Amino acid sequence: MEFEVLRAQAEPGESWAALADRLAPEHTAGPVLAADLSGDPLRFRVDPQHRFSVRPMTVGDLGDVVRWVNEPHVARWWDENRTSEQVAAYYGPALRGEDPTRLWIWEVNGRSVGFVQDYRIGDHPEYALLCRRPDAVGFDYAIGEPAFAGRGIGTSLLWVFLRDIVWPAYPAVRELFAAPDHRNAGSLRVLAKLGFTQGLWFDEPQPDGRVDTVIGCSLDVAQVMGVNQPTRQ
Repeated sequence: MEFEVLRAQAEPGESWAALADRLAPEHTAGPVLAADLSGDPLRFRVDPQHRFSVRPMTVGDLGDVVRWVNEPHVARWWDENRTSEQVAAYYGPALRGEDPTRLWIWEVNGRSVGFVQDYRIGDHPEYALLCRRPDAVGFDYAIGEPAFAGRGIGTSLLWVFLRDIVWPAYPAVRELFAAPDHRNAGSLRVLAKLGFTQGLWFDEPQPDGRVDTVIGCSLDVAQVMGVNQPTRQ
C-alpha cells in the first residue's frame, strides 16, 4: 500500500522519514518504506508481504557472493574480483576486522538475495580525493539473485539498510554517498527514489587500466533521515 505526504507538511526540523512515520495510515502492517522521494509529494509504502532484513556477512557467504557477481545483471558492472580466490582476497580483510569496511547480506523473507557494504570515505584517501567527499559515508550494493532484481525490491532493501543500519552507526554524519557508473540507469534511479541528488561526475581508475566514469550521488541525511547526534559519554 502506498501513501503520499507533502514536503510542506513537515514540521520545523522534521525529517522526511519522521514525517512519513507520523502521517502513515492507521493500522499499517510493517515498517514505512520509501517508494519515491524524488518529487513532491513524497511517496512511501508499506509491504506486509516481504520482510526486509540485513545481517553481517560471514566467510560462509562468500560462495553466494561469487555466484552473484558472476550473474549477468551484476557482472555488467563488476569487472574484477569474480573468482572464488579473488572474492576471498578482496573481502577477507574486512571479514577479519583488518579493514573498517562493514560487510552485509541482504535478506528477503529470510532468503539471502544480495550484499552491501558501508565505510567512511575518509578511510580511503585515494577515493576521497577522487570523489571530494572525505567526510561522507559511502556504500556499494548489489542484488545478486536474478529473481529479485528489477522488481523495486532494491529500493526497499536500500532504504532499510540506510535507515536502520548506516544512519544509526555514524553519529553526526551529514552525507551518504554512492557513485554508480554513469550508464547504470537502474542504480541511479533507485538512488533518486531514495532522495539522492546527482553531483560530480568523475573518472575512477580500475586495476586493469580502464577508467570508469561514475556519477556521485549524495543524500542530505538531516533532511531525509534526521539528525543523529553523538551520544555524550
